Amino acid sequence: MSLQSHGPVPCDDADGHLVTAGPLTPPPDSAGTAQDAAALRHSMAEDVQGMVLATLVASLGLAIFAKGGLMVGGMAGLAFLAHYAMGWNFGVVFVLVNLPFYYVAVRRMGWEFTLKTFAAVTACGLLVDLLPRWADFAHMSPLYSALVGGAMAGLGILFFIRHRASLGGIGILAVYLQRTRGWSAGKVQMSYDALLMCAAFFVITPTQVLYSAIGAVVLSLVLMFNHRPGRYMGV
Repeated sequence: MSLQSHGPVPCDDADGHLVTAGPLTPPPDSAGTAQDAAALRHSMAEDVQGMVLATLVASLGLAIFAKGGLMVGGMAGLAFLAHYAMGWNFGVVFVLVNLPFYYVAVRRMGWEFTLKTFAAVTACGLLVDLLPRWADFAHMSPLYSALVGGAMAGLGILFFIRHRASLGGIGILAVYLQRTRGWSAGKVQMSYDALLMCAAFFVITPTQVLYSAIGAVVLSLVLMFNHRPGRYMGV
């Protein structure tokens, strides 16, 4: 994708230095001009390949979690809990538990985000169930599962975010509650995940819960270090 120059738009910063607004040097509190946003918007082909890659990476990360018998946060964690406790199909449960959140997503995020998220959740759920038939792992240590599974799931979510999608779930509700009731989205997400991990003690071993917490931290760190407004210009 080529970056077109729209010419410098001079202005002074707080120290009196001359700065310019453009696709590569946006002002501190701006993503650039409207023309910049249009020039940098993903094409349909870019969105499709981005969504496909995100699905492959995220589903592999979740499959690694599953092979290690570990949990993860969000609705995927609830689907894992049902899978471990009752033997239910992960993909089916993952799709079903996300359904109530699409109504909120349509109202708060729009149809594009909602449809992409529905496609992401469905594709990831399907692939997590199918991957053991295509590429089985003979051995998976819990620590490796936590580190690599968390990193890959985090990267997949990051790719989805950069193409205006997500893996659905409690994060959508958390953003909605923050906007409508002033509740901290981070605290809502953290409270839900903490309750989920507490419930996990009744289904998996304490050691598996500990490694699951490590995986959740790795996933969060991937997003924290790489998802920063202004650092990535694609929309």
